Amino acid sequence: MRVDPHTVDSIVHVVKRGARGMDIVRDYKDRQRFIESVFTLNDVFVDENWKRDIARLGPFERPVHWPEREPLVRILLWTLLPNHFHLLLQEVREGGIAKFMQKLCGSMSLSFNIKYCDQGNIFQGSYKGRLVDKDNYLRYLVFYISVKNVLELYPGGLVNATKDFDRAWDWAIKYPFSSLPNYINSVESPILDDSQGIITEIFGRKDQFKKEAHEMLLTYLSSRPDEFEKIMLESWQ
Repeated sequence: MRVDPHTVDSIVHVVKRGARGMDIVRDYKDRQRFIESVFTLNDVFVDENWKRDIARLGPFERPVHWPEREPLVRILLWTLLPNHFHLLLQEVREGGIAKFMQKLCGSMSLSFNIKYCDQGNIFQGSYKGRLVDKDNYLRYLVFYISVKNVLELYPGGLVNATKDFDRAWDWAIKYPFSSLPNYINSVESPILDDSQGIITEIFGRKDQFKKEAHEMLLTYLSSRPDEFEKIMLESWQ
C-alpha cells in the first residue's frame, strides 16, 4: 500500500521521487517554482491559468479576482531535494491530501516538460504516504525531514556533517528549500500552518533541538538499514 488510510485531522508523511532517480528540479528557478506551486495549489479553487495570473505579482500574492483561499491541507514541514521532496501534511478536508498531491505533481510535470522539451510524468509512480500515529514517530520525522535530508546535501554528506556538526548546522539552517530555517530562525512562512503548535513544540528550545538532532544523526548513521527503511518511505541511502 503506497498511502496509509487516513481521515480528517490525520498527519501524513508524503514522499514523491523522480522517475528512475531523475532530478525533478534542475536550477534555482525550478526550486522557486516548487515553492510557488506548494503555496498556490494548496487551495480548493482551481485555475488552469494560475501561472499566468500570478506572473506579475509578488511572492505569495493572490489575484484579486480569485475567491478566498481554502487550503486543501495544512503543511507542517517540507524539504525539497534535487530528485524528490518530503512533505508532512495534515488533512483538513476529506480527500485533501490526494487532491493537493494530484495538483502539485501534475503541475510540476507539465512545467518541467515545457521547459526542458520533455514528455510524460517526471515522477516515479504514485506518491507514498505513511500515517503518523505515534508521538515518537512524529519527533523522528521532524528530524528526518528537516535535518537528515538537508544535511545529505552538505559538502561531504552526512559523514562530514557529523565531524563538524556546528558548521553543518549553520549551513542547514540557511538552506532555503526547506522549512527548517523557518522554525529555527522563527521566520513565518505563508506555506506553513502550524497553528496548533504541533511542530513548534517539538522544536522547542532551539539549542536543545540542535543537540537532539546531532544525537539522532549519530544514531541514524550507526543503525542497521532495516531499522529505518519501513518508516522512511524510501531505500536506505
